[in-house]
Amino acid sequence: MANHKSAIKRIRSNDAKRLRNKYYHKTTRNAVRKLRALTTKKEASALLPKVVAMLDKLAKNNVIHKNKAANLKSGLASYVNGLN
Repeated sequence: MANHKSAIKRIRSNDAKRLRNKYYHKTTRNAVRKLRALTTKKEASALLPKVVAMLDKLAKNNVIHKNKAANLKSGLASYVNGLN
């Protein structure tokens, strides 16, 4: 167990950050799944900017790696462009 007051506070703040990161990461993964499940280009094109913004925010906050975000964005963009 932590012996210093600052270490106890750090444990509390780390838990809060971990839960927040977990929530945003899961929400983004669900949004990516939802986008990949769409079959009409109009709906997918409308959702793509929102999902891209979510991925950029995760990468900015180091929840996911910037290259992973780039790979996901690239794959989603090519998927949306390939729809009819």
